[in-house]
Amino acid sequence: MDGPDADDRNRDRPSRRDPPSGPETGPPSKPGDRERTAGSRSRAKCDDAVTIEDDGVVRWLLETEDRTGTAVRDIATIGAIIAVVGVFLFGITGAWPPMVAVESGSMEPALERGDLVFIADDGRFAGDGAVAGTGIVTDQSARETGYERLGEPGDVIIFVPNGDSTQTPTIHRAQFRVERGERWVETKADPAYMNGATCNDIASCPAPHDGFVTKGDANPAYDQLPRSGAETTVVSAEWVTGKAMVRVPWVGGIRLTIDSIRSIVGSGPIIVAAVGTALALVWYGAIAGERDP
Repeated sequence: MDGPDADDRNRDRPSRRDPPSGPETGPPSKPGDRERTAGSRSRAKCDDAVTIEDDGVVRWLLETEDRTGTAVRDIATIGAIIAVVGVFLFGITGAWPPMVAVESGSMEPALERGDLVFIADDGRFAGDGAVAGTGIVTDQSARETGYERLGEPGDVIIFVPNGDSTQTPTIHRAQFRVERGERWVETKADPAYMNGATCNDIASCPAPHDGFVTKGDANPAYDQLPRSGAETTVVSAEWVTGKAMVRVPWVGGIRLTIDSIRSIVGSGPIIVAAVGTALALVWYGAIAGERDP
């Protein structure tokens, strides 16, 4: 029906040709567009990756997520922790190295082969009755004061036999102290540990200098007797490198294994192999980083 308002109604009525209102949509994306988008993201990720060439070895080690890089980073972290612990122990004990591995059964049952022993400078943590100027308590003095170390009276000391630095250090208990010229076999020795020997039978009697007579807890005689232990003369205080404080069972076996390998192949090849391995890991990480998309 026509009327005065017909034109207005016709203008307000939506046209069938007009598109429906709603969110604007573009043409459907094509597979090629998606591939170009993914490629752009991959290139952006690649551009953000840390590489040795662009960022240097230090930053690469600190930030890379590459498997080889993380392995190198973990090894470096472990090495740093060991170094910090070593420095900390040295500050407390005053001895370096701050630990030794037991190589024989001469101190059983107090110490067994393969034990790791933390040591301290002989002047530190001195017990009652320690020899003046050394901080070492001998077996004879400890029996009077009740002092014990590792289950028995007296300090267990680490010393270099005969003062010869080429020999393996010995870890035995200090039995008593003697003075230069003293016929200690007759004055202080226990006949039970002399195997029937007299002062005339022993090269270190009279004592050639001030020092200690020593013995392994499991040995039948003093070290100063021939073929009875450390094969040493009276132990001078200058030959003592430390005294045992704490025993950790079996852990020293790792150290003994490493020392055995080193004695067979020498320390040079081991050092070269370690350095070569570290450089190879770094090189491999650089190559792997270049190949990653």
